[in-house]
Amino acid sequence: MNQAASKGHPKGLYILFATEMWERFCYYGMRAILILFMTQALLFKKDFASNLYGSYISLIYLSGLVGGYMADRYWGNQRSIIAGGIVMAISEIILFFCASMYKTAPDISSLLFFCGLGMMIAGNGFFKPNISNMVGQLYRPNDNRKDSAYTIFYMGINLGGAIGPFICGLVGNTGNPEDFKWAFLVAAIGMVISVVIQVIFHKKYVTDPDNEVLGMIPKDSPKASRSPLVTVGGLALYSVIAIGLIYADVKVFPYLFYLLIACFVLIPFMIYTDKTLTKDEKSKVAVIIAVCFL
Repeated sequence: MNQAASKGHPKGLYILFATEMWERFCYYGMRAILILFMTQALLFKKDFASNLYGSYISLIYLSGLVGGYMADRYWGNQRSIIAGGIVMAISEIILFFCASMYKTAPDISSLLFFCGLGMMIAGNGFFKPNISNMVGQLYRPNDNRKDSAYTIFYMGINLGGAIGPFICGLVGNTGNPEDFKWAFLVAAIGMVISVVIQVIFHKKYVTDPDNEVLGMIPKDSPKASRSPLVTVGGLALYSVIAIGLIYADVKVFPYLFYLLIACFVLIPFMIYTDKTLTKDEKSKVAVIIAVCFL
């Protein structure tokens, strides 16, 4: 019986489902209480908090360009997912300490806040773009289960995105600003669960129809890029850059709006001048760009 006629789904789909669900639990959980924390605990003005929130979300989605590129060329999907997940968990722990000392050490708390947001941007950039593209690789090109597989996978996203704000809001938004720290801690626990699932089960179950493990380090990647020291150093550098970017946008000059406009010009230009892409590939990218713009 060929795979196109098979029933059920490979176990790898449910590993990716669980990994993504807990990551979305973490991400949307902390987002749900973020502006409340800024205005009620850190005592930021509402317009400043709103601007900072917008800058944070914008950089979150831009960061995927870097994480996706690094995974394709150097680290592979799995290493990027695990590394990004660890950074996200650390960022939540930093925010937990930020929320624990906002009264006793406000200057340190403010510094930790920007560090936590910057590290969340960096970690999410490596995690988010590198998991969903493996769903389709679980199946052969003509397999009619792909559509339902993506439906199941996005149910995981929606489930995590629904439970995260509920649980984090329940433990953090109690009316007492000192309790916001528990929301960040719960989000960190969710992120750790996501990473653990990926570490334990990926190589066993996330395989293609020929039982080749998906998302491994590209064979043609430079040997030096595979070093754990390079991985840690690269993530640390990227985190520092992300911290600087978000701090500069809200404290120095609000450049991010102009950066977003530039991206919609420069990125399509880079794609359409890439001679290695076929006409069909470029037309598909055009659809993606149109949808993103809208």
